Amino acid sequence: MTLFVQFATHLNHALDALETAGTLPGGLDRKAVTVEPPRDASHGDLATNAAMVLAKPAGTNPRALAEAIAGELRKVPGVTGVEIAGPGFLNLKLEASVWLAELQAIADQGDDYGRSTLGTGKTVNVEYVSANPTGPMHMGHCRGAVVGDALANLLQFAGYKVTREYYVNDAGGQVDVLARSAHLRYREALGEAIGDIPEGLYPGDYLVPVGQKLAAKHGETFVAAPESEWLIPFRQFTVAMMMEMIRSDLALLGIHHDIFASEADVQRAKKPEAAEAFLREHGLVYDGELEPPKGEPDPDWEPVTLPLFKSTEFGDDQDRPIRKSDGSWTYFGADMAYHFQKAQNADWLIDIWGADHAGTVKRIKAAVAALTEGKVEFDVKLVQMVRLLRGGEPIKMSKRAGNFVTLADVVREVGKDVVRFTMLTRKADAQMDFDFAKVVEASKDNPVFYVQYAHARISSTLRKAEAEEGFKPGAEHLDLLGEEEMTLIRECANLPRIVEAAAKAGEPHRIAFFLGDLAAAFHAYWNLGNDHPDKRFILAQSPELSSARLFLADKVGQVIRNGLRLMGVEAAMQM
Repeated sequence: MTLFVQFATHLNHALDALETAGTLPGGLDRKAVTVEPPRDASHGDLATNAAMVLAKPAGTNPRALAEAIAGELRKVPGVTGVEIAGPGFLNLKLEASVWLAELQAIADQGDDYGRSTLGTGKTVNVEYVSANPTGPMHMGHCRGAVVGDALANLLQFAGYKVTREYYVNDAGGQVDVLARSAHLRYREALGEAIGDIPEGLYPGDYLVPVGQKLAAKHGETFVAAPESEWLIPFRQFTVAMMMEMIRSDLALLGIHHDIFASEADVQRAKKPEAAEAFLREHGLVYDGELEPPKGEPDPDWEPVTLPLFKSTEFGDDQDRPIRKSDGSWTYFGADMAYHFQKAQNADWLIDIWGADHAGTVKRIKAAVAALTEGKVEFDVKLVQMVRLLRGGEPIKMSKRAGNFVTLADVVREVGKDVVRFTMLTRKADAQMDFDFAKVVEASKDNPVFYVQYAHARISSTLRKAEAEEGFKPGAEHLDLLGEEEMTLIRECANLPRIVEAAAKAGEPHRIAFFLGDLAAAFHAYWNLGNDHPDKRFILAQSPELSSARLFLADKVGQVIRNGLRLMGVEAAMQM
């Protein structure tokens, strides 16, 4: 049991005691009660809002309730003081032994320190990337890919059973265009001069090897054949090659999905029909007319009767058609069915979408709520695009890729870890610049470097201590550690709390922020030794204190590694 969980338990026992004594009424909702570090470290070690949250439903004064809670908390072993701040916040001060016990917990739990049981028994499906299979991954896909993968890591660490899913959009008009583009490259591979790529086809050179393989497979069979003969086999072959390329690109980022779900398979399995039948059975689909388009009247517009889903009953702005006038499925109708399929095997669905899909959120949320009768939670995380710069200047696009910068080229230039860490240094829905010069800069202003440098410093110190002085980390003399060292332990102890909060919010960037704070605390402690030699980790005249400080350094390194692992980033051993 980590420190914050331990003291949350102590607080609950204190509140139970007040209920037994009649000071608090029974059955109060405690979900909003927290135990956290105080905003100002000088106020103490822990803070709780219990009195502020519970006073109103208890029908009492917050400060009076705080006095009663404080009386109970002062009985807790390890608590040296409880003070009431402002209108009723409680600040606790703890014995050093409490923090040293947490340091030992880091040592005991190792790679599992910070792991939570929050999601035990619950299954979550995280769908991310899901780029159209029409070309290689580009940097427009990168941020969503990293956010989704890091979120999946985080949820798994928090105890959820996680399924990582990629939805292959292989049934729309864009894959027909892809097949036609491949046919053009097929003819080129057989010696035809194709000239400039016609408008409306995919121009990237990445389709050249596809055309060559098609030529080797089919010879001249389909050169002059009507489209009806080659469209489907060319589409299937080309989509398969594009997905092979996409998997390879994602692997460069360390990303591997559990499921690649096919839109074409969803439709072949008649999942849209099943979803429509379910909704009609529950009175949630009716045949009606869409409202005329807003704005200037369209003289060509005619009312058409379509099957409409009652999405307004679930918070949407208008009811949505699930079929077109020709009877084929709308994009929404197909997407609704796909989410119906996912919901069969999950308690929680999370989609990672580009911010340009914001207008679709309400209708899909409505569909999931209707199709699961509210039993499956559904969240959408919107991810803003990334602006690529080099030394502050927008970078030129790649002709080979078809006017975009490939993910593979970026990873090969700056490395997987730099890309992944950088993509998590801001909240997903905030704008981001990715400057090739800045992300590899050896500066404290570069968060990737700053965190990695902290771990490299620790690794170097431990190697030097053993090689040159014969010192090893040891827990026998931790009582020699002082207040500066306690500050580091306090920072480390935040990881379990941050993991749970980040998992609940679906915000993996919180791990990057935590690591930045921990790295800053470590570098600040390191710099003390520059001005005060007695503050250094290795003191030849004091092997016991050296051993204790090295133990602390080793555990700070452990916590950094645990955090980086959640981000999918490897810790640097030297720099």
